[in-house]
Amino acid sequence: WKLIKDARSQVPDPGDSDAVAARASALLAVHPREEIVAAQQVLWDLMAISYRNPLWAAGYVINGGCSDDGFDYFRGWLIVQGREVFERIVANPDALADLPDVQAAAAGGAYAMECEGALSIAWNAHITAVGEQLPADSFTIRRPELDSSWDFDFDDRTEMKQRLPHLTALYLG
Repeated sequence: WKLIKDARSQVPDPGDSDAVAARASALLAVHPREEIVAAQQVLWDLMAISYRNPLWAAGYVINGGCSDDGFDYFRGWLIVQGREVFERIVANPDALADLPDVQAAAAGGAYAMECEGALSIAWNAHITAVGEQLPADSFTIRRPELDSSWDFDFDDRTEMKQRLPHLTALYLG
């Protein structure tokens, strides 16, 4: 989390998630190889923690849809928002409606809450530092079982309004 915090403080616009991810990668690249490799597992552990249907539903509302890859990129965006935001939103995805960037996107009709680059922070740092890709066996990707009580069509506006009232009020009226 210190890496993300430092990267956010060093970019001109912390709302530019791609810039935050690129800066985090550059900052990580000066660390020892072992720390870079370990950072990749930390990333995938955060991805596992955030692999939850309520968050997927929130990403679906915000981004006007959310495929498997889109959900990964949405969670990457969430990670580069920093620890406090990440933990608060994983605990209560409807609280996304309180974030200024989410409010601005809703007002402007933009769907930009994704950061594919966040998934490559350690990967890119390793290439920069060592000149080769991360070893394939150096991290494990887990996808916990999703909450079956959220197994419904995310296009069901009535259901979404009941489960994510603040976010749907912002995006769906």
